[in-house]
Amino acid sequence: MAKAFASQGDMAEKTVSFTEIGDGLYAFTAEGDPNSGVIIGDDSVMIVEAQATPRLANKVIECVRSVTDKPITHLVMTHYHAVRVLGASAFNAPQVIMSEKARSMVVERGQEDWDSEFARFPRLFQGHEEIPGLTWPTTTFNGRMSVYLGNRRVDIMQLGRAHTAGDAVVYVPDQNVMFTGDIVEYKSACYCGDGHFHDWPDTIENIRAWELDAIAPGRGDALIGPDMVNAALDSTTDFVKSTYAPVAKVALRGGSLKEAWDAVRAECDPKFKDYAIYEHCLPFNVARAYDEARDIDTPRIWTAERDAEMWEMLQG
Repeated sequence: MAKAFASQGDMAEKTVSFTEIGDGLYAFTAEGDPNSGVIIGDDSVMIVEAQATPRLANKVIECVRSVTDKPITHLVMTHYHAVRVLGASAFNAPQVIMSEKARSMVVERGQEDWDSEFARFPRLFQGHEEIPGLTWPTTTFNGRMSVYLGNRRVDIMQLGRAHTAGDAVVYVPDQNVMFTGDIVEYKSACYCGDGHFHDWPDTIENIRAWELDAIAPGRGDALIGPDMVNAALDSTTDFVKSTYAPVAKVALRGGSLKEAWDAVRAECDPKFKDYAIYEHCLPFNVARAYDEARDIDTPRIWTAERDAEMWEMLQG
């Protein structure tokens, strides 16, 4: 490749924050790296998102142990992406939960996604030798399920397609707090390479309808208070729409992927260029938007080889 992906050159260590977003609820964030969530129940702990490797997962565990010694019994994956799930073994949780659709995507494309992300994220996959293999759930659901951590109820729900077809959110009703995975981001670009642009804004409105007091987003700072929550919902919708619209105009008149890339840069650079992982996400977002505009509903599987071919095309 004439030029490396932006993520391949991002080797600087990120500063971790561990923020309480409700009673017994925490957001583990790291300057635009993938977030994790912590839900402390009466006698046990649920983790939301497992990180990319056991090494990174242990950073989450260190934070958990700074606030509770209760056992980690449940691990929820909001979707199938490698940077979210391959650290699962470190938590040693008896229950690992995904939507049925997310599990099917592990079957369909889990290894390809691992290989693709491994090539693009050398920093996040330091210590990859400790990964025992693909992460598989012990429990799946369709639509909605509830888990009781003692008296604390946790609702795990599918509110619509967005970042992937199998997205789930995790809601804690006693605090009116939600862990959204990558459906919602804050001052971080959305990765749309496996997304559904037409559905995503409606899914965000489904989240907004809960009138939440706090959100732990997929990337970026914890969102505390309705003003910050709504600002993030608005900016995420703006990002998705601002990416798709210029690509669709090019694709529907028969223009090239490179023309679509230029059109998105003209629209999105002024608003989002300073967002975390913006440069990394952009080529994948353009490629997926181009496909969706041409009525390819199911995102094509990313492989390391396809990544390189797409990037060469955009550099041309």
